[in-house]
Amino acid sequence: MANKGDDTGGWENKIEKTYADWEKHSDFQFLKLKANEEELNRIFIEIYGLQDELTPEVEDKDVTIRKADLQRDMKSFVSYAVGCMLGRYRLDVDGLAYAGGAWDDSNYKTFIPDKDNVLPITDDEYFDDDIVARFVNFVKVVYGEDTLEENLDFIANALGNRGSTSREIIRNYFLRDFYKDHVKIYKKRPIYWLFDSGKENGFKALIYLHRYNEDTVGRVRTDYLHRMQAALEDAIAHCDVVLESNVSGSEKAKVVKKKEKLVKQLAETCIYDQAIAHVAHQRIPLDLDDGVKVNYAKFQGVIVSSEGKKPVKVDLLGKI
Repeated sequence: MANKGDDTGGWENKIEKTYADWEKHSDFQFLKLKANEEELNRIFIEIYGLQDELTPEVEDKDVTIRKADLQRDMKSFVSYAVGCMLGRYRLDVDGLAYAGGAWDDSNYKTFIPDKDNVLPITDDEYFDDDIVARFVNFVKVVYGEDTLEENLDFIANALGNRGSTSREIIRNYFLRDFYKDHVKIYKKRPIYWLFDSGKENGFKALIYLHRYNEDTVGRVRTDYLHRMQAALEDAIAHCDVVLESNVSGSEKAKVVKKKEKLVKQLAETCIYDQAIAHVAHQRIPLDLDDGVKVNYAKFQGVIVSSEGKKPVKVDLLGKI
């Protein structure tokens, strides 16, 4: 990677350049393998005298190596960044940095993973340490501050989610699609687990399975869920202040709609809080030898009873 201020004009600090280099390399590897497979086909066709029945050409879809794909590869970059945020990977070395055993903060120099092993995912900028803020910082650490906005734009355009700014697009990807992609890649055996209050997106947070301990659920609840509830209450109070002021009819309609959404989110988190409290008090241990599916089930289907209402089943984690 080039230093800032070199004669490349910062081009080497752009993820677009990194991707272009990767695309060139993968295309070369693809064409080389395709040519080798076609040459082998030609040899066998000649050996067995099958010239009238077969041709040596290989279709692109049958070549056993992947070509570069911008959206897929940017999603892989985002996933790698999450791995660095949670300590699975580190920028200083290739391969896995942590997959169980004794945790050592001193192993991480260039980019420091989250100390709590909890990354909150919010639908608005409530906290300065949520997953979007940490992702932006990761991109800055890797590629430098001078090209940060250009790099975020490149990533956002590749992801293709809704939003009017690169940060909004990235936020929507984390909120709606990241976990689905992760579960698919890991064939329904995710290594990052999503605490998820439900369809209203009242509360979401990622943890890394291999850093889980018996205090993790309690930490998610007291340090993150309760903080999210306080943020929602503040946002509702702010809506009330705006509605009591002299605002236009169109602005008032927007605020009313926003408040309705916030109230639903807060109600959802209150039910979720009852469920997560029940599990937190159990301080559930995991046995990774049992596999992800067995351990995951320990956090699902918690029965919550509210006065005057039918009991409901609450899943603490996103469905897989």
